[in-house]
Amino acid sequence: MADQLIRATAADGGIRAVGVITTKAVEEARQRHQLSYVATAALGRAMSSGLLLASSMKKEGSRVNITIKGGGPLGTVMVDAGLDGTVRGYVQNPMVELPPNAIGKLDVGGAVGKDGYLYVVRDVGYGYNYSSTVELISGEVGDDIANYLMTSEQTASALLVGVFVNKEGVTASGGILLQVLPKAAEDLTLVTTLESRVNQLSGFTPLLRQGKTLSHIFSDLLGDFDLNIFPEVQMVRFDCSCSFERVLGALKMLGVDELEDMIIKDGGAEATCDFCGEIYQADIDHLTELIEDLQAVD
Repeated sequence: MADQLIRATAADGGIRAVGVITTKAVEEARQRHQLSYVATAALGRAMSSGLLLASSMKKEGSRVNITIKGGGPLGTVMVDAGLDGTVRGYVQNPMVELPPNAIGKLDVGGAVGKDGYLYVVRDVGYGYNYSSTVELISGEVGDDIANYLMTSEQTASALLVGVFVNKEGVTASGGILLQVLPKAAEDLTLVTTLESRVNQLSGFTPLLRQGKTLSHIFSDLLGDFDLNIFPEVQMVRFDCSCSFERVLGALKMLGVDELEDMIIKDGGAEATCDFCGEIYQADIDHLTELIEDLQAVD
Protein backbone atom coordinates (compact mmCIF):
# COMPACT_ATOMS: atom_id res chain seq x y z
CA MET A 1 0.00 0.00 0.00
CA ALA A 2 1.39 3.40 -0.99
CA ASP A 3 2.36 5.92 1.65
CA GLN A 4 -0.56 8.31 1.90
CA LEU A 5 -2.62 10.59 4.12
CA ILE A 6 -6.39 11.00 4.17
CA ARG A 7 -8.71 13.29 6.10
CA ALA A 8 -12.29 12.90 7.32
CA THR A 9 -14.91 14.41 9.57
CA ALA A 10 -17.74 12.86 11.56
CA ALA A 11 -20.53 13.85 13.94
CA ASP A 12 -21.55 16.80 11.77
CA GLY A 13 -18.00 18.17 11.79
CA GLY A 14 -17.53 17.65 15.51
CA ILE A 15 -14.83 15.01 15.00
CA ARG A 16 -11.75 15.50 12.88
CA ALA A 17 -9.92 12.39 11.69
CA VAL A 18 -6.62 12.03 9.89
CA GLY A 19 -4.88 8.81 8.92
CA VAL A 20 -1.43 8.26 7.47
CA ILE A 21 0.60 5.35 6.13
CA THR A 22 4.38 5.86 6.30
CA THR A 23 5.76 2.38 5.66
CA LYS A 24 8.05 3.27 2.77
CA ALA A 25 9.16 6.59 4.28
CA VAL A 26 10.16 4.95 7.56
CA GLU A 27 11.92 2.12 5.75
CA GLU A 28 13.93 4.71 3.83
CA ALA A 29 14.84 6.41 7.10
CA ARG A 30 15.86 3.04 8.57
CA GLN A 31 18.18 2.33 5.66
CA ARG A 32 19.65 5.83 5.47
CA HIS A 33 20.46 5.97 9.18
CA GLN A 34 21.11 2.25 9.76
CA LEU A 35 18.57 2.28 12.58
CA SER A 36 18.17 -0.47 15.16
CA TYR A 37 14.73 -1.99 15.66
CA VAL A 38 13.84 0.24 18.61
CA ALA A 39 15.28 3.35 16.93
CA THR A 40 13.20 2.58 13.82
CA ALA A 41 10.05 2.33 15.94
CA ALA A 42 10.77 5.57 17.81
CA LEU A 43 11.62 7.58 14.71
CA GLY A 44 8.79 6.06 12.69
CA ARG A 45 6.22 6.97 15.34
CA ALA A 46 7.56 10.52 15.42
CA MET A 47 7.51 10.79 11.62
CA SER A 48 3.87 9.68 11.46
CA SER A 49 3.01 12.07 14.31
CA GLY A 50 4.66 14.97 12.51
CA LEU A 51 2.65 14.37 9.36
CA LEU A 52 -0.58 14.09 11.36
CA LEU A 53 0.13 17.40 13.11
CA ALA A 54 1.10 19.14 9.87
CA SER A 55 -2.12 18.00 8.18
CA SER A 56 -4.18 20.63 10.02
CA MET A 57 -2.10 23.56 8.80
CA LYS A 58 -3.45 25.86 6.11
CA LYS A 59 -0.78 27.80 4.26
CA GLU A 60 1.36 26.20 1.56
CA GLY A 61 4.87 25.60 2.85
CA SER A 62 3.81 25.13 6.49
CA ARG A 63 5.88 22.66 8.49
CA VAL A 64 6.07 21.08 11.93
CA ASN A 65 9.25 20.25 13.82
CA ILE A 66 9.12 17.71 16.65
CA THR A 67 12.06 17.28 19.01
CA ILE A 68 11.99 14.71 21.79
CA LYS A 69 14.62 14.75 24.52
CA GLY A 70 13.73 12.14 27.11
CA GLY A 71 17.08 11.31 28.62
CA GLY A 72 17.06 7.76 27.24
CA PRO A 73 19.89 6.01 25.37
CA LEU A 74 18.53 7.00 21.93
CA GLY A 75 19.26 10.64 22.73
CA THR A 76 17.44 13.28 20.72
CA VAL A 77 14.72 12.25 18.27
CA MET A 78 13.91 14.93 15.70
CA VAL A 79 11.40 15.09 12.86
CA ASP A 80 10.51 17.71 10.28
CA ALA A 81 7.18 17.23 8.46
CA GLY A 82 5.31 19.37 5.97
CA LEU A 83 1.75 20.06 4.93
CA ASP A 84 2.90 18.87 1.50
CA GLY A 85 3.37 15.30 2.77
CA THR A 86 7.17 15.35 2.98
CA VAL A 87 8.91 14.13 6.12
CA ARG A 88 12.45 13.54 7.36
CA GLY A 89 14.06 12.83 10.70
CA TYR A 90 16.90 11.33 12.68
CA VAL A 91 17.87 9.74 15.98
CA GLN A 92 20.99 10.87 17.80
CA ASN A 93 22.13 7.32 18.63
CA PRO A 94 20.64 5.19 15.85
CA MET A 95 22.26 1.85 16.73
CA VAL A 96 21.00 1.61 20.33
CA GLU A 97 19.04 -1.57 20.93
CA LEU A 98 17.13 -2.66 24.05
CA PRO A 99 15.48 -5.91 25.14
CA PRO A 100 11.69 -6.10 24.68
CA ASN A 101 9.56 -4.48 27.37
CA ALA A 102 7.39 -6.31 29.90
CA ILE A 103 4.70 -7.10 27.30
CA GLY A 104 7.17 -8.31 24.69
CA LYS A 105 7.17 -5.24 22.47
CA LEU A 106 9.93 -2.90 21.39
CA ASP A 107 10.81 -0.76 24.39
CA VAL A 108 10.40 2.65 22.77
CA GLY A 109 9.59 4.31 26.09
CA GLY A 110 12.77 2.98 27.66
CA ALA A 111 14.87 3.95 24.65
CA VAL A 112 13.47 7.48 24.39
CA GLY A 113 13.11 8.03 28.14
CA LYS A 114 10.48 10.12 29.91
CA ASP A 115 12.66 12.45 31.97
CA GLY A 116 12.56 15.35 29.58
CA TYR A 117 10.49 17.36 27.18
CA LEU A 118 8.66 17.35 23.87
CA TYR A 119 9.25 20.44 21.76
CA VAL A 120 6.91 21.31 18.90
CA VAL A 121 7.58 24.20 16.51
CA ARG A 122 4.99 25.11 13.91
CA ASP A 123 6.17 27.16 10.94
CA VAL A 124 2.82 28.49 9.74
CA GLY A 125 4.29 30.10 6.64
CA TYR A 126 3.92 33.76 7.56
CA GLY A 127 7.48 34.42 8.68
CA TYR A 128 7.07 33.45 12.32
CA ASN A 129 6.78 30.25 14.33
CA TYR A 130 4.66 28.96 17.18
CA SER A 131 6.61 26.98 19.78
CA SER A 132 5.34 24.73 22.57
CA THR A 133 7.11 22.67 25.20
CA VAL A 134 5.50 19.98 27.34
CA GLU A 135 6.90 17.41 29.72
CA LEU A 136 7.06 13.84 28.49
CA ILE A 137 4.67 11.42 30.14
CA SER A 138 5.85 8.06 28.77
CA GLY A 139 8.45 8.39 26.02
CA GLU A 140 6.23 6.21 23.82
CA VAL A 141 5.76 9.15 21.40
CA GLY A 142 2.04 8.72 20.67
CA ASP A 143 0.97 9.35 24.27
CA ASP A 144 3.27 12.34 24.47
CA ILE A 145 1.95 13.92 21.25
CA ALA A 146 -1.65 13.42 22.43
CA ASN A 147 -0.72 15.04 25.75
CA TYR A 148 0.79 17.98 23.84
CA LEU A 149 -2.44 18.45 21.89
CA MET A 150 -4.49 18.44 25.09
CA THR A 151 -2.08 20.63 27.06
CA SER A 152 -1.03 23.18 24.45
CA GLU A 153 -3.99 23.22 22.09
CA GLN A 154 -6.79 22.23 24.50
CA THR A 155 -8.09 19.67 22.04
CA ALA A 156 -9.13 16.23 23.26
CA SER A 157 -7.24 13.84 20.99
CA ALA A 158 -6.64 10.17 20.50
CA LEU A 159 -3.45 9.32 18.67
CA LEU A 160 -2.38 5.85 17.58
CA VAL A 161 1.00 5.50 15.87
CA GLY A 162 3.00 2.36 15.28
CA VAL A 163 5.80 0.69 13.36
CA PHE A 164 6.22 -3.00 12.62
CA VAL A 165 9.81 -3.85 11.76
CA ASN A 166 11.57 -7.19 11.45
CA LYS A 167 14.64 -8.59 9.70
CA GLU A 168 13.07 -7.77 6.31
CA GLY A 169 12.68 -4.11 7.31
CA VAL A 170 9.61 -1.97 7.95
CA THR A 171 6.48 -3.75 6.76
CA ALA A 172 3.83 -1.51 8.35
CA SER A 173 3.94 2.02 9.72
CA GLY A 174 1.53 4.88 10.21
CA GLY A 175 -1.11 6.25 12.52
CA ILE A 176 -4.45 7.91 13.05
CA LEU A 177 -5.41 11.09 14.86
CA LEU A 178 -8.94 11.61 16.13
CA GLN A 179 -9.87 14.97 17.62
CA VAL A 180 -13.12 15.91 19.32
CA LEU A 181 -13.70 19.56 18.50
CA PRO A 182 -15.46 21.96 20.90
CA LYS A 183 -18.83 21.66 19.13
CA ALA A 184 -18.95 17.92 19.98
CA ALA A 185 -16.98 17.82 23.23
CA GLU A 186 -20.12 18.31 25.34
CA ASP A 187 -21.74 15.17 23.89
CA LEU A 188 -20.57 12.77 26.57
CA THR A 189 -22.12 9.74 24.89
CA LEU A 190 -20.19 10.41 21.70
CA VAL A 191 -16.93 11.01 23.58
CA THR A 192 -17.33 7.90 25.73
CA THR A 193 -18.18 5.71 22.74
CA LEU A 194 -15.20 6.98 20.78
CA GLU A 195 -12.84 6.46 23.72
CA SER A 196 -14.09 2.92 24.16
CA ARG A 197 -13.56 2.03 20.51
CA VAL A 198 -10.05 3.44 20.46
CA ASN A 199 -9.14 1.66 23.69
CA GLN A 200 -10.28 -1.65 22.22
CA LEU A 201 -7.73 -1.40 19.42
CA SER A 202 -4.54 -3.40 19.97
CA GLY A 203 -2.59 -0.81 18.01
CA PHE A 204 -2.40 0.67 14.54
CA THR A 205 0.01 -1.59 12.65
CA PRO A 206 -2.00 -4.77 13.37
CA LEU A 207 -4.83 -3.18 11.38
CA LEU A 208 -2.54 -2.51 8.41
CA ARG A 209 -1.14 -6.03 8.59
CA GLN A 210 -4.69 -7.37 8.46
CA GLY A 211 -5.02 -5.63 5.10
CA LYS A 212 -7.25 -2.79 6.26
CA THR A 213 -7.03 0.53 4.45
CA LEU A 214 -7.28 3.90 6.17
CA SER A 215 -10.86 4.20 4.90
CA HIS A 216 -11.75 0.83 6.44
CA ILE A 217 -10.25 1.88 9.77
CA PHE A 218 -12.20 5.13 9.76
CA SER A 219 -15.40 3.28 8.89
CA ASP A 220 -14.91 0.87 11.79
CA LEU A 221 -14.40 3.71 14.24
CA LEU A 222 -16.73 6.39 12.92
CA GLY A 223 -19.05 4.77 10.39
CA ASP A 224 -22.16 5.33 12.50
CA PHE A 225 -21.29 8.97 13.24
CA ASP A 226 -22.10 10.38 9.78
CA LEU A 227 -18.55 9.78 8.56
CA ASN A 228 -17.41 11.94 5.66
CA ILE A 229 -14.10 10.82 4.11
CA PHE A 230 -12.61 13.50 1.88
CA PRO A 231 -11.87 12.25 -1.63
CA GLU A 232 -8.39 13.79 -1.81
CA VAL A 233 -5.59 11.33 -1.07
CA GLN A 234 -2.25 12.97 -0.34
CA MET A 235 0.93 11.11 -1.17
CA VAL A 236 3.58 10.94 1.56
CA ARG A 237 7.32 10.53 1.08
CA PHE A 238 10.68 10.84 2.80
CA ASP A 239 12.29 13.99 1.47
CA CYS A 240 15.18 16.16 2.56
CA SER A 241 15.86 19.73 1.48
CA CYS A 242 19.62 19.51 1.94
CA SER A 243 21.87 20.22 -1.06
CA PHE A 244 25.51 20.79 -1.96
CA GLU A 245 24.73 24.49 -2.48
CA ARG A 246 23.46 24.75 1.10
CA VAL A 247 26.58 23.04 2.37
CA LEU A 248 28.76 25.53 0.49
CA GLY A 249 26.70 28.35 1.95
CA ALA A 250 27.26 27.04 5.47
CA LEU A 251 31.00 26.63 4.84
CA LYS A 252 31.23 30.17 3.51
CA MET A 253 29.93 31.46 6.84
CA LEU A 254 33.04 30.04 8.57
CA GLY A 255 35.20 32.78 7.09
CA VAL A 256 38.50 32.94 5.22
CA ASP A 257 40.80 31.83 8.05
CA GLU A 258 38.80 28.68 8.84
CA LEU A 259 38.48 27.75 5.16
CA GLU A 260 42.23 28.17 4.61
CA ASP A 261 42.86 25.99 7.65
CA MET A 262 40.64 23.26 6.15
CA ILE A 263 42.61 23.37 2.91
CA ILE A 264 45.96 23.04 4.71
CA LYS A 265 44.98 20.43 7.28
CA ASP A 266 42.29 18.37 5.54
CA GLY A 267 42.58 19.10 1.84
CA GLY A 268 38.86 19.86 1.72
CA ALA A 269 35.74 19.52 3.83
CA GLU A 270 33.10 16.87 4.44
CA ALA A 271 29.59 17.42 5.77
CA THR A 272 26.87 14.89 6.59
CA CYS A 273 23.19 15.84 6.73
CA ASP A 274 21.69 14.74 10.06
CA PHE A 275 18.24 14.33 8.55
CA CYS A 276 19.02 12.08 5.59
CA GLY A 277 22.61 10.91 6.03
CA GLU A 278 23.73 12.34 2.69
CA ILE A 279 27.49 13.01 2.62
CA TYR A 280 28.82 16.06 0.78
CA GLN A 281 32.46 16.57 -0.20
CA ALA A 282 33.92 20.02 -0.87
CA ASP A 283 37.40 19.81 -2.42
CA ILE A 284 40.20 22.36 -2.46
CA ASP A 285 38.81 24.04 -5.58
CA HIS A 286 35.40 24.55 -3.92
CA LEU A 287 36.96 26.02 -0.78
CA THR A 288 39.31 28.23 -2.80
CA GLU A 289 36.36 29.63 -4.73
CA LEU A 290 34.57 30.41 -1.46
CA ILE A 291 37.64 32.22 -0.17
CA GLU A 292 37.89 34.25 -3.38
CA ASP A 293 34.22 35.22 -3.08
CA LEU A 294 34.73 36.38 0.50
CA GLN A 295 37.86 38.34 -0.37
CA ALA A 296 36.13 39.99 -3.31
CA VAL A 297 33.42 41.30 -0.96
CA ASP A 298 36.05 42.71 1.40
